[in-house]
Amino acid sequence: MTHGIVLTHGAGSNRNAPLLIAMDREFTALGWVVERVDLAFRESGRSGPPRPADQHLDREGLAQHLRAMRARVNGKVFLGGHSYGGRQGSILLASQPELADALLLLGYPLHPPGKPAQLRTEHFPSLQVPTLFASGGKDEFGTPEELTAAVALIPARTERLLFEKLKHDLGGGKGATPSEVAQAFQKFAL
Repeated sequence: MTHGIVLTHGAGSNRNAPLLIAMDREFTALGWVVERVDLAFRESGRSGPPRPADQHLDREGLAQHLRAMRARVNGKVFLGGHSYGGRQGSILLASQPELADALLLLGYPLHPPGKPAQLRTEHFPSLQVPTLFASGGKDEFGTPEELTAAVALIPARTERLLFEKLKHDLGGGKGATPSEVAQAFQKFAL
């Protein structure tokens, strides 16, 4: 059985982000098919952040990549995203859970830095896909306590990996973090 994962990036990055490259290496070592993808806003040539009015295009692109992955492998299909990419992936799977068998959220952007009242969790009660969160203890997009409260809104099976000393970028792909995340996600999702 060969499993596949589609990995995508945050708002300020692209498919070649060091964290995604490191995650690609770790999942490939586990025998998975990995595809690192640019979101639609990056594919369109935009150099800045995504526009809110175009976020549906990012989700549509992820759906296409997941369907293509489903055709490539004979096992399970997963979606993983860092920050904005993970947020768009979670919104997508809240409305179309059949697209992926589980979700990996790397540094979920719970709220904008310094604005804890602006939570990005309105879709969490609709998320039916098993979801693993990997987050840093010093993440400026949400404290561990805030994330614990938010994850409780998800009716699907969830798990959290907390890296106490790391920030939102989860160490940028350096150190043992990518290996720990890949191993934990494999155990969680299979």
